[in-house]
Amino acid sequence: MKNLKDLYMELKKDCVIAAIDGGGTKTRGIIFKNGRIISQTRSGTTRIGAVGVGESSERILNVITDLCEQAEIDSSEIDATVIGLAGVWLDEEKNRSKQLLRTLARGQNISLNDLYVTSDAELALQGAFESEPGVILIVGTGSIALARNEKNLISRCGGWGIELDDEGSGAWIGREGLTAVVRDLDGRGKKTKLTQLLSDISPSIDINQPRTIVKAYSERTFEYHMLSPLVMQCASEGDEVCFDIIQRASAHLIELLTAIEKNFKLKKIPVALMGGIIDANTILENMLDEKIKKLNSFVRVEPKGTALMGAVLIGYKMIEQEMC
Repeated sequence: MKNLKDLYMELKKDCVIAAIDGGGTKTRGIIFKNGRIISQTRSGTTRIGAVGVGESSERILNVITDLCEQAEIDSSEIDATVIGLAGVWLDEEKNRSKQLLRTLARGQNISLNDLYVTSDAELALQGAFESEPGVILIVGTGSIALARNEKNLISRCGGWGIELDDEGSGAWIGREGLTAVVRDLDGRGKKTKLTQLLSDISPSIDINQPRTIVKAYSERTFEYHMLSPLVMQCASEGDEVCFDIIQRASAHLIELLTAIEKNFKLKKIPVALMGGIIDANTILENMLDEKIKKLNSFVRVEPKGTALMGAVLIGYKMIEQEMC
């Protein structure tokens, strides 16, 4: 007679996991079966703070539908669905999204057999370290450090959103760049190459008519994070103003690590850098790498896996718990 472990390993081969990573800019989804990805897709942001909980839920269901169509399976065949959403931390936020997803899914004949909703950062931490201690420093549209220590206690630093903080993030860099542009145009600040590049992010911006910047922003034809690549470009080309922004961004991000250090007793704390700005191998990523090398308490490591694979691992744990 097979023991529980053997039964679980047998089930693990056949179970189907839908994993969705809803970041501040884009949403990625996969269906994982038999040790491989059988379908994948991406769409716009599902961040509740940007689109609202209703639109976020509708977009997630669209992602699930697209994944099922690609994989040629029915949603009822999915054993567990794990969703990470940017900015979702409170239990009431998670439960609200979960309940609305179930309600909307019923109306669209979509099955959600076993549903888990959490922060996208939790998925990233699980993917990077599985169950081992370490810190992830996520630098994307937002910024956050999330850690699991030797006692399996989770702590975080940052991740407050651009309205309050998110220093060093793509949104913060873009906002600082925009401030530098208007200071340049007013004659209050130093000249920057970024001013002439600003029209690249929106055809409605005319630098010869500076108030078009205000109009374009108020009409949401661009968002702060869209300026970040331009700031990086100018910094790489030697623009003094933009280089200063990137230097300040790296200092703010290192603060997240040093603030979270007190939660560990390890002599060398593993830290994995993640997020769109890191993936793009930017000047900021290079600055952070150099700064981490100078920190006595941290050592940079490569993440074991992505946020999506973290979601898959959580899905397997859900199924295992149901068996016990």
